[in-house]
Amino acid sequence: MATLNMTHAPRDLAHGSRFRLPPLGVDLCLAIVVTGVTVWGCYSESNPSSKALRVLHGHVVTPAPAWAYLLVAVAGLALVWRRRHPRAVLAASLSGVLAFTALGYVGNAALVIPPIALYAVAVTRSARQAVVLGGVTLLALGAIVATSPFNTFGSGDIALGALVAVAVLAGIASANRRDYLAAVRTRSELVARTQEEKIRRTVDAERLRIARELHDVVAHTMSTINVQAGVASYVTEDLPPVAADALRAIKVASKDGLRELRAILSVLRQADDADSHQPQPGLARLDTLVAGVTAAGLPTGVVTEGRPCALPPAVDLAAYRIIQESLTNAVRHAGPATATVTITYGHRDVRLRVTDTGHGPQAARTSAGHGLIGMRERAAAAGGSLTAGPSHHGGFEVVAVLPKEPQA
Repeated sequence: MATLNMTHAPRDLAHGSRFRLPPLGVDLCLAIVVTGVTVWGCYSESNPSSKALRVLHGHVVTPAPAWAYLLVAVAGLALVWRRRHPRAVLAASLSGVLAFTALGYVGNAALVIPPIALYAVAVTRSARQAVVLGGVTLLALGAIVATSPFNTFGSGDIALGALVAVAVLAGIASANRRDYLAAVRTRSELVARTQEEKIRRTVDAERLRIARELHDVVAHTMSTINVQAGVASYVTEDLPPVAADALRAIKVASKDGLRELRAILSVLRQADDADSHQPQPGLARLDTLVAGVTAAGLPTGVVTEGRPCALPPAVDLAAYRIIQESLTNAVRHAGPATATVTITYGHRDVRLRVTDTGHGPQAARTSAGHGLIGMRERAAAAGGSLTAGPSHHGGFEVVAVLPKEPQA
């Protein structure tokens, strides 16, 4: 039953929020209720049911005509526009109440309308305007109390002053809370956008590095083809004309392709990147990598299964980078642990499996995002696939399957 209630709770909340009144509807309902209550209150005060109440402080209460209650109604109905024109609504409410009491009618019930309008002013305007207009409202209502023959100074007047003060302070507090929530929302959105931009830049940088390294590998291969084709066409003088033409075509095509690759590399490489003349890393440098990881605090062993063989340069580079990134993540997140790199040479592919025995935060390793994305893209660029996640025996596991032959 608890699961059932939790399942339906968000749906019920969403269903309830679907029928929420808009701000104008809320203001209309408020205006109608306030108008009805205050008009009825003013009518009851002007038409007391008891003869003893027809005389207040030595003055006879005069019943107000029907048209006079329109002044109170205008003051109350003006609250419909309290969000759009708060100062105008405050002026209209004060004018209606002042006009009704200036005609000599009892209108104490209508004195609650101006504080409601004043609250809207404090919410939508600056604190200075709210305090100034609160003082004006207090003076106007005080003038009504002082000039009306049916009122004398007492606890009711103190309560009226307190009502004005509460309207101003509550409005300012509500405005401050609204501004605070807006600032928090804006800051959260900014932090989220910054984090997304950071992850995007990191992923783009990793993709660019993959592209540069793959182009370096292809450029090296095409240079070899060009040199070998040139040597073959030079040292073999008794070749058939068709074979000689084919070698010359290979030499020219590889030279043109190499020129285009160099042009692409000049665009892909950043301006501050120094040209590297070192060979691209591969599984032959795995011992050096493992020694560095072990020195960093993650004892790592290497297990080789099957018959080792030479891999295509792109596959060899991808295998090295995947192992490097997997061990780097283990050093960062696994905590005190050990790692094992298993390389299995199959008939058509080579299988890489990097496991660790760490018990660090799995969420940090799975949500790091760009590291796993980079490894997957490297595997895909070499024509293979990669999976990563918690191991069945504890710790974390990265498994990549790469082809032993170049992929189209």
